[in-house]
This record gives sequence, C-alpha cells and structure tokens, in this order.
Amino acid sequence: MSDSTQGFVPPPYPYDRLNGVRATADQLAGGAVDLSIGTPVDAPDPVVVMAMTTPGVARGYPPSLGTPSYRASARRWMQRRFGVDLAESELAACIGTKEVVASMPRMLSLRDPSKDTVLYPEISYPTYAMGATLAGLRAVAVSVDSDWRIDLSSISDEDAERALILWVNSPGNPAGGLDDLGAAVQWAQDRNVILASDECYAEFTWDTPFEGLTASPARTALQHGRTGVLAVHSLSKRSNAAGIRAGFYAGDPELIFYLSEVRKHAGMMVPGPIQSAAAVAFDDDAHVEVQRATYRDRLDRMAAIVRGIGLDVDLPSGGFYLWVKAPDGDGWSLVDQFARRLGVVASPGEFYGEAGSGFARLALVCDEQQLQLIESRL
Repeated sequence: MSDSTQGFVPPPYPYDRLNGVRATADQLAGGAVDLSIGTPVDAPDPVVVMAMTTPGVARGYPPSLGTPSYRASARRWMQRRFGVDLAESELAACIGTKEVVASMPRMLSLRDPSKDTVLYPEISYPTYAMGATLAGLRAVAVSVDSDWRIDLSSISDEDAERALILWVNSPGNPAGGLDDLGAAVQWAQDRNVILASDECYAEFTWDTPFEGLTASPARTALQHGRTGVLAVHSLSKRSNAAGIRAGFYAGDPELIFYLSEVRKHAGMMVPGPIQSAAAVAFDDDAHVEVQRATYRDRLDRMAAIVRGIGLDVDLPSGGFYLWVKAPDGDGWSLVDQFARRLGVVASPGEFYGEAGSGFARLALVCDEQQLQLIESRL
C-alpha cells in the first residue's frame, strides 16, 4: 500500500471488484439480485422520515455532541433493549458508525501515543483494519474460533502490550458469531486497552437472550462495565436508515468527553433534520420487530435455496448474512457459482480477511419479489 518513494495509496474498494460477477448474474432472466452489500432495501418508518421536515431544524448548526432529544432517545433505547442506564455524559452522536470506526484510532492515538496497535477479528468488517492504517498504527488480526468468535487467548503478550484498541463485533459481520463480551471487557480492562464494541447488528441477535432480559436477546459490552469501554450503534440496519447516517458511541465518560471534544473541532456533526428523525427512530421498537421477523424469514428461505443447490450452510447466531463454505475452498469460485446458477451477486470471503477466503457472504437485503425470483431459479 506504500513504499519508500510514495505515500499511502488507497486499495481498491472491495465491492468495485464485483462488476464482472454482476454481469454474469444479470444474464439470467429477471436480471441480477445483488446480495453483496448489506444495504437495507425495506422502507424506513414513515414517521421517522417525516421527522426530518420538522420546521427550524435545518436553520442552525446542530450540536456535534447530539441534541438533548437525540441523546435522550438513544439512552432510553439502551435501557429498554439492553437494561443499561446511561448518564448524559456517557453517550454522544456520530455520523453513522463507519466514520467513527475509521476515525477513532487516530483520535485515540493522539490521546495516548505510547500505544501503536489496533487488534481486530481476523474475519470482520474491513474498516477496523483501515482505521488503524489511516492512523499510522499497526493493524493486527486476532484469530477467531470455530464459532466465529474472537479468540482472546491467541493474542500475543507483545501485541497486548502495544494495543491501543481491541475491536469486537457481535453479532459479527460476516459470519454472525456472538463474542463473549464479558470476557472481552475483562481482557481489555486487565491490560489497560480500550475495548471498542461494534454492535450495529445487535437488534438481529437470534440466540438465547442475555441473562435477566426476556424481551430481547440483544447484547452490549456495556452490560459488563464502562471503564475503558466504547460501544458503537447505528440506525442503518435497525431502522433501514443507512442513508441518513446517524448513530452514537457510548460508554466510558472520560473517553466520550475526549472524543466529542475532538470531533467538535473537526466539524463532525449529524445534520439537524437527521437528529430529529433519529430521536423518533430510537424511541420506537415496533418497526424493528417487523424487520426482525422479515430478516429471519429471509434467512430461513435463502438457507433452503443454498441447500437446494447442494451446499451446506448454517444459520447465523446473529445478523442477516449467510456465511457459506466453498466446497473446493475457493470463495471466488463459489461467488461465480451463485451468479451462474441463481443470478445472485455474493461477496467473496476474502473481503473480510484472508482467513475468510474459503467462504462467500450473502446479505439478505432482497425484497419479496427478488427472493421469489431466486427461489424460482432452483
């Protein structure tokens, strides 16, 4: 990505490499069904959309920290969904979560330049590694176990000593594993490492509810402590609102204050109309329950389709992706098979780390008509 004579050269954006696959899939009657990127296709709640037209909210500069109503709504959601009561000082707004994942390492490295390493799961969202790269830090992949959970025991003493941040992602993208968040928090606190927990798929957790909560199986690292812990959440998946770019980071009040002050200087602010819509979205759970049922139905049906062409696949513990093993160990070959046989565009597992090269990911972001089209191709 760089050499002695040239500075940083951004790598090709992964999904731009799928143009040939899209052309192959498009040859089937009805055209291609793109399941490569986890972009929601279902309509957001109309009430949320209407909130963006609230008079006056576009006039002035919105607070970078988030409006009181935005933050209060997010805090109420954390209490309802996770049983976690957050103080005002323990939550701040961000422009979706991708930007905070990418920018946080640089900001935190300025706070503590003695640490030079970001740890992240070896099969995961590529922005964890890119955030380290953009900060000039070491990006060190951590092994995952057979259930796609981060293996803390595999982290070397040297990497632990140098670690500024440990990223966990639960439910995980792409494989849907559920990390032991309590163990991750304890590991990080014992070593003075910041535990950053990306929880944007938390509403789509399918396994056993967290102990003491019966309404939702959603998990957060903040159920296990605040000190040195940051949890990141977004409306993109929860409310089919990826286009409005609204989320928050929550946890250790000292870290929240530091990051919010840096972000204020950098002009990072969620637009005012979006903050109004986000406050409405976080206060409503009914539309999320509808979406949970929709994704679970799609997972079941797509798994049946995959099995119908002779492949094995397990349902994930969380998230709305199917992580399919390639019979010959070649993820790109499996992507080609999906395109030719089903007219589906999938992502090769290598997009999420070299350890995923023998897999392909299917994002269940097709509508009912598209799903029926795929079923008809069996």
